[in-house]
Amino acid sequence: MRTYLYADESGNFDFSLNPGASRYFLLTTVALNSHAIVADLLDLRRELAKEGVELPEGFHATNNKWPTRMRMFDMLSKHDFRVDATILEKRKAEPAIRRSDSSFYGFVWYNHLKHTVRDVVLPQSELLITASAIGTNQMKMHFISAVKSVNREVKSESIIKATMRPAATNLCLQVADYCSWALQRKWERDDSQAYAIIEDKIGSENNIFGSRTTFYY
Repeated sequence: MRTYLYADESGNFDFSLNPGASRYFLLTTVALNSHAIVADLLDLRRELAKEGVELPEGFHATNNKWPTRMRMFDMLSKHDFRVDATILEKRKAEPAIRRSDSSFYGFVWYNHLKHTVRDVVLPQSELLITASAIGTNQMKMHFISAVKSVNREVKSESIIKATMRPAATNLCLQVADYCSWALQRKWERDDSQAYAIIEDKIGSENNIFGSRTTFYY
């Protein structure tokens, strides 16, 4: 059996109290056992195109207008998939974890997979991870390194393969983008309107620094 995991992140790598710095960094994955959702995504895109709604980057929650977002979330609510998120409050990340953007990114990926792989993939099956392309080659290297580390830990149970793709080229990555946006709105802005639509699909929200009390900046 094969499970497909599509990933997107929200928040930025600005570890400061500057106005544009996010409080949280979130990694969100969507687990699918089939690609049945793609047909409805294509139908929705065709409907929007007929109405004159242009989506040059596909479904991208931050850029799409509210009516498009709501139609997308309504369609997502009718499908079966699992959402897992790893949340980090950036001020609680010690300097060693964030010595570089790429090392921090790898740290997030390792912790996310370590806590979710056994929940989303059956033993002796295959997990194919597609992440939204991000940043530099160093970030990609840390992503692959994190996947390999977890793969070694669960090697007897499953096979994990991973790749990166631009979100605009993959409709399932655009599903992950929407789910990530909904979670980011909840955590960053205390706005759960979109989150409530997909709440029944949330498998886990792992706030890995939640119990920490020390702030490093």
